[in-house]
Amino acid sequence: MSRLVYITGASSGIGQALALQYYRQGWSLALVARRVEELTAWAQSQSLDPARWRVYRADVSDIADITATGRRCIAEQGLPDVVIANAGISIGVDTAIEADLEVMQRIYATNNLGMAATFQPFITPMRQRRSGTLVGIASVAGIRGLPGHGAYSSSKAAVFAYCESLRGECRPDGVQVVTIAPGYIDTPLTRKNRYRMPFLMQPEAFAAKAFDAIAAGARVRFIPWQMGVVARVMRVLPGALFDRVLAGRPRKHRENE
Repeated sequence: MSRLVYITGASSGIGQALALQYYRQGWSLALVARRVEELTAWAQSQSLDPARWRVYRADVSDIADITATGRRCIAEQGLPDVVIANAGISIGVDTAIEADLEVMQRIYATNNLGMAATFQPFITPMRQRRSGTLVGIASVAGIRGLPGHGAYSSSKAAVFAYCESLRGECRPDGVQVVTIAPGYIDTPLTRKNRYRMPFLMQPEAFAAKAFDAIAAGARVRFIPWQMGVVARVMRVLPGALFDRVLAGRPRKHRENE
C-alpha cells in the first residue's frame, strides 16, 4: 500500500508541483483546495491513477471546514504519512487604509490559523501511531519585515515560530515537524510582483528539493539554498542598514491593484 500525503492549496503553484512530485515517487494523494473542479481537471490531464488520488473541497480559513476535511480524509483514505499546510495568500497592505485591516485579517486566518487547523485533526492519531510528518510552508519574507508586506511577512514569521513550538511538542511522540521556507518561486502569486526576484525558481525544481528535505526530516530548509544565505545575512543586518537597503523598494501590490 502506497504512502499518503495530504496537501492544502493544491490547485496551483507550489501545492500542485508538490502533488505531482509525490505522485511520481509512488505516493497516494489527498488534495485540498477551494477550486475542486480546476484541481480535478488538472489531475485528470496528468493521467493520474484514479485509485491514488482524491480531491477535497475546503477553505482553510474556515476552522470548522478544514478540520472536518482532515477527519474525512482519515475516514476515507486513512491517516496520512505527511501533511503539508501549503495554502497561503500574499497581498500587499497599507495600514493607513482601513479596508486593508480586513485583508490582514484574511491573511492571518489563512496563513496562520489555517495552518494550525490543517494540522489539528492529524496530531493525536499521529502521536498514537508514533509516526508522521507535519510540514509548514513559511517564506524567506518572514525573516524581516518588508515594505508593503506587513501582513504577509508577519504571518510567515509566525509560521517559523509556530512550527518550532509544535516541533518541540510533537518530538517526544515520534511526530516530525518540518518548516520549508521558499524563496521566489515562479507561481501566479509571484508573477504580479513589481520588484526584482533573485534566484527565481521553477515550481517543479522547488518541489523536488522540498520532497528531499521532508524525507530527511529537516527542521528548517530554505529553498533554493542561496536564499538561506540571504536569510542569514538579513537576520544579522543592522536595522539602520536594512532600512537603507530597502529604501525606495516597490511595495507589494494591494488587493485589486
